[in-house]
Amino acid sequence: MKLRKYYPVIILSDIHLGSGYSRTEEVTRFLPHVDCDRLILNGDIIDGWQLKKPGKRWKQKHTEFFKVLMKMMENNGTQIVYIRGNHDDFLDYLAPLSFFNITIARDYVLEFHGRRYLVTHGDIFDRVTTHMHWLAMWGDVGYTFLLWLNRIYNRRREQQGKAYFSLARQVKHKVKSAVSYISAFERELVKLAEARKLNGIICGHIHQAANTWYGPIHYLNSGDWVESMTALVADEAGEWHIILYDHSEYEKIQ
Repeated sequence: MKLRKYYPVIILSDIHLGSGYSRTEEVTRFLPHVDCDRLILNGDIIDGWQLKKPGKRWKQKHTEFFKVLMKMMENNGTQIVYIRGNHDDFLDYLAPLSFFNITIARDYVLEFHGRRYLVTHGDIFDRVTTHMHWLAMWGDVGYTFLLWLNRIYNRRREQQGKAYFSLARQVKHKVKSAVSYISAFERELVKLAEARKLNGIICGHIHQAANTWYGPIHYLNSGDWVESMTALVADEAGEWHIILYDHSEYEKIQ
């Protein structure tokens, strides 16, 4: 029997439960493969924007995800920290709130191996999301279309025996405006960590996993479970890694 891998801290973001493109089954299979003391859900776990749309509903597979979380709390005493994102901004009515092993917050300071990290979803630094909600909703429509196109494209690749290829990720890497946006997003978050005299910042929101340094500031992004299926983990030595999940196995990519 294969033993579960232990990490003191695991961070997930952007699962988008309720979206037709959420990799809900995959993240639900991933979590039983690992043990952790603290699981941080860094925003957009539930996609309230999608669930408001006609024909959208909460499904059993979404409930199964939360059942796995409850088993982690019951069997291992795992602490769950849920940070609100822009797609689950309904949590504003609850945050801050702590009960049993669950904390709901707008942001969170993680102290780990003598270093202090601000954990925040990151949408507060996206002017479109913060100040022009209607435009963000139209952007969400465009992104959903790209994911639909991605699904059609990869069905054909699968029929041809080719590996999965993320069109959305390729667009981010190739389109100059997208690259500039990601770079500006990272720099703004790094400035926040510097202003608060922290060692690093951990975010999600842009669906772009990262483990890098801006001078003395450690910038980390946990990616997403729509395109990439990535998790951010800290090992017992205090080192951070990005885990890429692939079917029933996963591997370190950084």
